[in-house]
Amino acid sequence: MIDRYGPWAVIAGGSEGVGAAFAHRLADAGLNLVLIARKPGPLAETAAAVRAKGVEVRTLELDLVAPDPVKAVREVTDGLEVGLLVFNAGANSYGHEFVTGGLDRFQGVIDLNITAQLALTHHFGALMKERGRGGILLVGSLAGYMGQPQISIYSAVKAFGRVFAEGLWLEMREHGVDVLELVLGVTRTPAMERAGLNMDMPGLNVAEPDDVAREGLEHLADGPVWVAGGNYDLARKRAGFPREKLVAGAHAAMKRMLPKPS
Repeated sequence: MIDRYGPWAVIAGGSEGVGAAFAHRLADAGLNLVLIARKPGPLAETAAAVRAKGVEVRTLELDLVAPDPVKAVREVTDGLEVGLLVFNAGANSYGHEFVTGGLDRFQGVIDLNITAQLALTHHFGALMKERGRGGILLVGSLAGYMGQPQISIYSAVKAFGRVFAEGLWLEMREHGVDVLELVLGVTRTPAMERAGLNMDMPGLNVAEPDDVAREGLEHLADGPVWVAGGNYDLARKRAGFPREKLVAGAHAAMKRMLPKPS
C-alpha cells in the first residue's frame, strides 16, 4: 500500500468513527498521516493512538467550511508526498424542512460536502496526477440515492458526490490515480449516537466503522463506487423506478429511528 498510496495520507474528518478507523488501518499499513478535524479532543486522542504504532502524524484543527481551507491544509502538507486523500468530513450539519429552514444553514451543508471536498480533491488530485500514482477516497451515503424529508439538501449533495466521483474516476484512471466513492449506510459512529438515532431497530443493517474502512481500502482500486456494509441491493433498489412507495417507506423508517420528542 505504501508504494501505491504512500508515504503520506490525508484524512479529512479523521478524529473519530469511520475517520479514526481509516487512520488506524493506514497506520497499520505503515502510512504517515495528516489528520484534519474540528474537535481538538478526539483529534488529539486518535493522533496519539496511531502515532504509537510507529508512524509520523500531523494534526490540523480546522473547520472545513472556513474561508480557503486549502491554505490551512497546505501549511501542514506542503513538502509531503501525499499519496492518498480520504475525505470523510461530509456530515449532515443541518436537518430541516427546506422552505422553513435557514438558507445559510443549508449553505453550510453544501460548503462542507461539495465546496470543501472539491477544493481538497483539486489540490491533492493534481499532485497525484503529476506523480502518476495515488488514491482519492470520498465517503458518501445511501442518502444520496433518494430524496428525503428534513435532509433534502444532504441527500442532494451526497448524490452530487457520487456522480462527481464517477467522472473523476474516468479522468484519473489513465494517470494511475484510483478514485472511489465509498457509500455508507447506517454506521455505528459517535455522530450517529449524538443524533440520537435508534440503531437497535429489528432488521436494521448497522455497520461498524472498522468494517467499512476495511472495505473502502480493500476496494479502492475497484472504483468508481463501492457500497459498503452489504447495502448494494438497497442502493440498486433506491436508484430504480417507480420511487413513490420507496420514498414513503424510507421516510417512515427514518421516523422510527429518530428519538421521540421529549
